Amino acid sequence: MLLNFYRLPLLVTLIFTNDFLILKTIFLSFLLTLFIGFTSCQDADVLEKAIPTETAQDLFVSAEKLTTLQAAGLQQLAISSGQPELATLVKFDVDIYRLVYLTTYNGQEVRASGLMVVPLSLTAPAPILSAHHGTTFDQKYAPSNFQISSLTGFEAFGAAGYLTLVPDFLGYGESSQLVHPYYDVEHSGQVVVDMIKAGKSFFQKNNIRHSDQLFLAGYSEGGYVTLAAQKMIEENPAHGLTVTASGAGAGGYDLEGMMALIVSGQAYEHPANLAFILQAYNQTYGWNRPLTDFFQEPYATRIQELIDGTRTSSSINSALATDPAKLFNPTFLANLRGGGEQALKQALKKNSLKNFVPQSFTRLYHGTADTMVPFENSQATYQAMAAADAETKVTFVPIQGGTHFTSLEPMIKNLIPWIEGLKK
Repeated sequence: MLLNFYRLPLLVTLIFTNDFLILKTIFLSFLLTLFIGFTSCQDADVLEKAIPTETAQDLFVSAEKLTTLQAAGLQQLAISSGQPELATLVKFDVDIYRLVYLTTYNGQEVRASGLMVVPLSLTAPAPILSAHHGTTFDQKYAPSNFQISSLTGFEAFGAAGYLTLVPDFLGYGESSQLVHPYYDVEHSGQVVVDMIKAGKSFFQKNNIRHSDQLFLAGYSEGGYVTLAAQKMIEENPAHGLTVTASGAGAGGYDLEGMMALIVSGQAYEHPANLAFILQAYNQTYGWNRPLTDFFQEPYATRIQELIDGTRTSSSINSALATDPAKLFNPTFLANLRGGGEQALKQALKKNSLKNFVPQSFTRLYHGTADTMVPFENSQATYQAMAAADAETKVTFVPIQGGTHFTSLEPMIKNLIPWIEGLKK
């Protein structure tokens, strides 16, 4: 029920996707002719870290300029992809950077990275948008591994006038030596908060004016990360950040609901996600259990080989059983159904976001026909939030008949006008 989501054949559906091998979109053939005058990586400008201030640690390490994209090219790309309404939002050329910054992993300082999109020729302070991608098994699709031949889609937000930050997440890019702490609320929130702080440091150093508005958005795992970051910001005023609004789509917020799905024994067509979360928790929490504790052979051995940062979700899924009774160690599955595996159950409870009560305007989106992350996940989350008196802040937007793959476009078409309406 956790997620990996795919690049879809429209510009707007590229905004939160990271499995780039599913479909080649129509606009890719236009890229090399549309985007001219970009700076190559060989001629990149690298801005190194200044001395940290005495009052607070400066998390900014460096910013490497990768390219410049022209607004005219982005407008044509939107029109060619059948999205003329997006073309009207594109107003600025943008500089693309690879941002390196400091964050923490299990209490230890580490370097992380992400993509930063800076609109040029701004005439007024710009809002900041932190945008969060979905599950990525293949390292090369981390956002900061930017390639002119395959845009992430986040560039459009920058061209619309948002200072856009796209964290790779821990386990990718600069921190690829780590196992990605998948669906871990603390690390998911911290890596976003620290990139926002590092980005603001870069803006200040380079006289780029930003407003006090901060928007958060993401889909799939990115939806979960969006709420995790919002929770960290709202519950910790010391961060000095205020969320203006957030939009989260199809995230696995109710991890205890995932447990119920596993225990039920019904087939799950995306076993790579289950393997990913168990491998991540095993590493993040220092359990260091052999994978045979969780999985039957030959799958235990296969998982170690498959989740190595070089394969896509589809190739991993095809090598694993979709029947939990065949995939999981029988003792492990029996313990899940009974009173055992308390450490795992407590970890899932701790990292669930169903009981988070947003203080900022929040929209939850989910397709009613989603089988990868079931619709009931967001429905239960919204109901819990509403019961905790967050109903005036949170809006639930069901996407009728939408699957995990078809619901992203309707979400974006609803999200962008809403954010634009709140933008000062």
